[in-house]
Amino acid sequence: MTVKIALFGAGGKMGVRLSQNLKGSAYQVSHIEPGEVGRKRLREEVGVECVPVEQALADADVVILAVPDTLIGKLSAEIAPKLKAGTMVMTLDAAAPFAGHLPNRPDLVYFVAHPCHPSIFNSKAHTEGSPDYFGGVSAPQSIVSALMQGDESTFALGEAIAKTIYQPIERSYRVTVEQMALLEPGLSETVCATLLDVMREAMDEVVARGVPPEAARDFLLGHMTILSAVIFKQIPGQFSDACNKAIVNGKPRLMRDDWKKIFDRAEIAESIERIT
Repeated sequence: MTVKIALFGAGGKMGVRLSQNLKGSAYQVSHIEPGEVGRKRLREEVGVECVPVEQALADADVVILAVPDTLIGKLSAEIAPKLKAGTMVMTLDAAAPFAGHLPNRPDLVYFVAHPCHPSIFNSKAHTEGSPDYFGGVSAPQSIVSALMQGDESTFALGEAIAKTIYQPIERSYRVTVEQMALLEPGLSETVCATLLDVMREAMDEVVARGVPPEAARDFLLGHMTILSAVIFKQIPGQFSDACNKAIVNGKPRLMRDDWKKIFDRAEIAESIERIT
């Protein structure tokens, strides 16, 4: 039996990425996109037409919500009464499920799948002329998946679809929704994005103090590569005594002693509440 997928938000930035990877797959896909701009993008970039919501949901086995976190609660509440028991509802982020925004339908399957994006050490992400920093085109990436509710046997289907929409895949990991929330927004946004933004501000500061902009950028990005390779054990190596002393002295200047509390459940919940 061919699995039938209803893809909501198919004409959006993420929706088009998924539509491209679902094209020619083993799945039968119905595309739903309310905006004419998105419909046009689907026609031009993917070569598919959208269908009415009722038609897409009539016999859907899986519903993928490729829409912003702020819309998932409202949209899922609208479509839930139209779904047959056993239908899988897949979100692409843990925020809305973690926040409890999915309808109370114990007979539905809730599955979450999120990309890790290509590693900075993956050479295919930096292919000249067509870099794939996001993933889903040419550079392999890993994924994380969570079965929030539903029979254990349904995990295989959710993971298989996730591997299709995020292909090419390097590794696939199973986590819980709570663990996925620790990864994002916790690890990837609250920590990584914030510290990278601080690094950019630091670069701007040394430029403001007289360093040529191009020199500052090349110097920082070059050091990010080698320092990351050592810190994350991509290569064997160790820092000089001077560098280690700079880390010891710099960390308390930049980080609060209690910074790891950002991973406490209450902190994660508060962070997610702000974006949903």
